[in-house]
Amino acid sequence: MEDDAVRAASSPRSNGGDVVAVTEQTREISPDEVCVLIPTLEEAATIGDVIEGFYEQGYTNVVVIDGDSEDDTREIAREHGAEVLVQSGSGKGQAVREALEYVTVPYVLMVDGDGTYDPADADKMIEPLARGYDHVIGNRFADMDDDAMRALNGFGNRMINRAFGFVHGANYQDILSGYRAFTVDSFRRLSLDSDGFTIETELAVECVKHGIDTTVVPISYRARPDESETNLHPVKDGGTILLALYSLAKTNNPLFYFGSLGVSGIASGALIAMYVLWEWIQYTRSHEVLAVVSAAAIILGVQLLMFGVLSDMLVTLHREQRRRLERIAREERDE
Repeated sequence: MEDDAVRAASSPRSNGGDVVAVTEQTREISPDEVCVLIPTLEEAATIGDVIEGFYEQGYTNVVVIDGDSEDDTREIAREHGAEVLVQSGSGKGQAVREALEYVTVPYVLMVDGDGTYDPADADKMIEPLARGYDHVIGNRFADMDDDAMRALNGFGNRMINRAFGFVHGANYQDILSGYRAFTVDSFRRLSLDSDGFTIETELAVECVKHGIDTTVVPISYRARPDESETNLHPVKDGGTILLALYSLAKTNNPLFYFGSLGVSGIASGALIAMYVLWEWIQYTRSHEVLAVVSAAAIILGVQLLMFGVLSDMLVTLHREQRRRLERIAREERDE
């Protein structure tokens, strides 16, 4: 797996569908330049060990942003030397956006506080940023404990990753991973609206949409300690994530979003038309209202397809213009 990580970090990278050569950088990123950001909610059983783990790796700039836990999460975090913030709203997404307003260093290492991620992987996560990447995703499936994820959760995660690749055209292997490293500048380029746990999904989509240079590295993933309870519900939350993937395609892949709606409209209209025709041929029954509904569904479907094609053209032109402007800006900086 280490060889895979090296190949991923030294090979051409994904930039919104284009292949861009990675510029090697010799400078190393100091742990003092990295903020370890830990969103928490009722993590008293594990937060202390998580903070200590990063301290042992040399990462002492630890910020815990807590969703108003009713247990001792905040007190334990302070006792272990972390800076503790209490988020003004609710949900992981809102917590991350709010915490970034207080970060004064150029790099962020974001990790869950449930003890499932290994602080020893911190250097592995940060290293691609020194190579020129802007966003790093830790792939939990590369080295996962046998009991770290239930079979239903594992199936759901893989299905969501395949759906993401199909809808958004990028293979990030584990878009729901809570172990992320990114530059603060790249984060501020993203348009993030998610307040809840779908923040990881939105981050992945926004990286594709804005051409953020993203790579994936293998990490280890451990079972959640017995005394720590999960806040996720596999079926309900999985459905919410799939819905978010589809909804976010509206601005990232409008041809798929509006095209799927258009095809559904045409198909439903055609089925109704076939039923009306069959009734008229078999029993000489006329269904004027159903015939009107059928025609309306087909016309609406065709219009949505046309709108999807036009929207896709606009998105493509916008991306080309953005890349052109970014290239001009880089050339001016180099001069």
